[in-house]
Amino acid sequence: MPEAEEGFDFREAPRARPDAGKSAGAGHRARLRERLLTGGAEALADYEVLEYLLFAAIARGDTKPIAKALIAQFGSLAGVLNADPRAIQRVAGVGENSAAALKAVAIAARRMTRGEIVKKPVLGSWQALIDYLTTDMAHLTIERVRILYLDTRNRLIEDHHLGDGSIDEAAIHPREVIRRAMDVGASAMILVHNHPSGSPEPSRADIQITQRIAEAGRLLGVTVHDHVIIGREGHTSLRSKGLI
Repeated sequence: MPEAEEGFDFREAPRARPDAGKSAGAGHRARLRERLLTGGAEALADYEVLEYLLFAAIARGDTKPIAKALIAQFGSLAGVLNADPRAIQRVAGVGENSAAALKAVAIAARRMTRGEIVKKPVLGSWQALIDYLTTDMAHLTIERVRILYLDTRNRLIEDHHLGDGSIDEAAIHPREVIRRAMDVGASAMILVHNHPSGSPEPSRADIQITQRIAEAGRLLGVTVHDHVIIGREGHTSLRSKGLI
């Protein structure tokens, strides 16, 4: 059994004897480290990446069962990293330290992908933008609406979290969206929201609200470049579908 981290409920996973499997565990960790440092991007399976990340919080013992249990619970490595820390801690063997370590990795991933689009023309860094949005939104369990406000060179001015809820329930008012563009000095924008169902296909409400905002923007000289829908199954651009 894995050794528990500080604060872990011993009733769920009793502490192993101090000398039980110590040499085998140390050897396994050393082999994982070697593969991580010398191999390519696919050197470790997803559960092994997660297993290695857990080393930071669980000093000794076998973290493989915990890693596999997390992936079974949340579906994938990305699902684990994007899960609520409280939900992660409900998996046997995971305490506050482990949840914090995994959250730190998720934050680092988001900041890294965001760094690829900040101060760059967004339309010329489209894949980097999609990577950033997918990392941040694909595994959300609620629907979230964001507006990316851009300057005259299509560089990001503001990534505005407009609200949570479905595209109609979030009560998106085109006038308010355009007013904020005026307030921050934006000349263009990209609408973004996610579909927790996984499919990024646009609904009738998605199309209608996009067209209303685009029309309001045209009257005041603010261009709606696109509306991107993010899902676990991929992403959809309403511009590429000819819906704007």
